[in-house]
Amino acid sequence: MDEDSSNSLSLPEFIKALEDYRIFISPEQQSTIFRLFDQDGNGEINYEEFISGVVGSMNKRRECVVQAAFQKLDLDKSGTLQIDEIKSAYNAKAHPEVINLKKSEDDALYEFLDSFDQHLINSKGNLKDRSVSLREFMDYYNCVSCSIDSDYDFEQSVAMTWGLI
Repeated sequence: MDEDSSNSLSLPEFIKALEDYRIFISPEQQSTIFRLFDQDGNGEINYEEFISGVVGSMNKRRECVVQAAFQKLDLDKSGTLQIDEIKSAYNAKAHPEVINLKKSEDDALYEFLDSFDQHLINSKGNLKDRSVSLREFMDYYNCVSCSIDSDYDFEQSVAMTWGLI
């Protein structure tokens, strides 16, 4: 699909992908859909834009749970979670690769932190800043949310992960 290996889709690559998946729509419809996914208007659809376009947004109930978790973790009330704040709530010792001595606790923690950067729309490329903004936290959980049908199950998952219950 990404024929030039740019980690994004140009309009011609997008059109070819539609045709490959046997989605036959008019050129106007192709362009309209492409523009909807291309949120930053740079003429390409990156992974984050695609996921955001497909996933949509969490409902208000789920947003409130995620915001509550963030506020609990943000001990210094700076609006950004630093590694020590996350480390206080995230138990890397329970990570399977730490248990099997394939990773250190710090490596598992950094990998976990990097997962928040991967879900940020319009992120700074591959730069990992080892901190998590509210926006990154919300974007991460927006992607998690799409795989959990029940609001109750989603709330329980977030609450258990961050010790809200």
